[in-house]
Amino acid sequence: MHLPSLIERKREGGRLSRDELRAIISGFTAGEIPEYQVSALAMAIYFRGMDAEETTALTDAMLHSGSTLQWPTDAPMRVDKHSTGGIGDKTSLILAPLLACDRLWVPMISGRGLGITGGTLDKLESIPGFSTQLTEAEIHRIVIKVGCVMVGQTPNLCPADKKLYALRDVTGTVPSIPLITASIMCKKLAEGLSRLVLDVKYGSGAFMKSREQAEALAKSMVSVGNLLGVRSSVCLNAMDEPTGCAAGNALEVAEAVECLQGRGPSDLEATVLDLCVAVSVSSREELAGWLRDGSAWRKFCEMVEAQSGDSSKLERITQVHRAPVIREFRADCSGLLTRVDAGTVGRAVLELGAGRAKASDPVDFAVGCDQIAKTGTEVAAGDVLLRVHARTLGAAESALDLIATGMVIE
Repeated sequence: MHLPSLIERKREGGRLSRDELRAIISGFTAGEIPEYQVSALAMAIYFRGMDAEETTALTDAMLHSGSTLQWPTDAPMRVDKHSTGGIGDKTSLILAPLLACDRLWVPMISGRGLGITGGTLDKLESIPGFSTQLTEAEIHRIVIKVGCVMVGQTPNLCPADKKLYALRDVTGTVPSIPLITASIMCKKLAEGLSRLVLDVKYGSGAFMKSREQAEALAKSMVSVGNLLGVRSSVCLNAMDEPTGCAAGNALEVAEAVECLQGRGPSDLEATVLDLCVAVSVSSREELAGWLRDGSAWRKFCEMVEAQSGDSSKLERITQVHRAPVIREFRADCSGLLTRVDAGTVGRAVLELGAGRAKASDPVDFAVGCDQIAKTGTEVAAGDVLLRVHARTLGAAESALDLIATGMVIE
């Protein structure tokens, strides 16, 4: 294999075969192909794209660059969802235990936040003691016992993806639909799934800004999933305002607890049920019933304990992580709240310290926003539209000033 020739072929708009892609990924993972050549290939893919067959072959090669989770032939159906990220999107924390109530297995491999979008692992790690880094043996044990587990990627699962994403991150090739598809789908398919639902966001608080971009990514991922033997479907969701009423790690865990106890915001519950119905064997009404009767809540506590977390802290997580400064953002006039810009709230939460600008940054579990009002609400002058939780008064004031630019009352 002469890699410069393959790079030139893709640069000129040609195709790469399944065997060529497998050899490239294998050589790259083993350290036999230098990073600069793979960076050049990623840039060629960024500009020239890949057809469905190529994207599927790339995903399959990355999927088999390491181990995959294996399940007994008589195991229950394995299901999961993937979200392309959003502001206040804590749906995974509710969805996994809810689907486990349906006697399904949910071996959920999640990620950390980067930029304005929050990460499921960061939220879970605000729970005292909760371990997101488990071995594959521990993952199997907890899934069999509890029905769900929520963990980070293990070193042996899709190692090619870790190496390739690190290159894409520093070479400006992250926003490529074939490369995004392969990165997302290889990790999800490594879970050994039967069904997968994709929660693809679009709007100011999402990676994909337009519905057209979201539809293109959704089509690519669903195609790859189905071609590789996992029944895949998609839910497109606007991310122009935050999901639910909280954004920030411990604040979102608190809201997830409310939803698991049947007391969550209506938009959050509706999104969770939409996603669950896509992979479940039960009706929407049955799923909603498990939120109302405490089944999903008990299942979540069971999972937390199985992953070394302290479930007794869940209902007071905002006392465990309490920011020193809490400031209210109040309406300056009466009228209809027509805009609560998700991207603006996300940037404010990031600047408060709840997210990370680069992968090595620490996160602050306590900071963020809660009591976020929903668009379409009639408000009176002086009404609280949200609260900012901050480490310092200066940080709180800066966040309030930024948030004000994304709030519109008419």
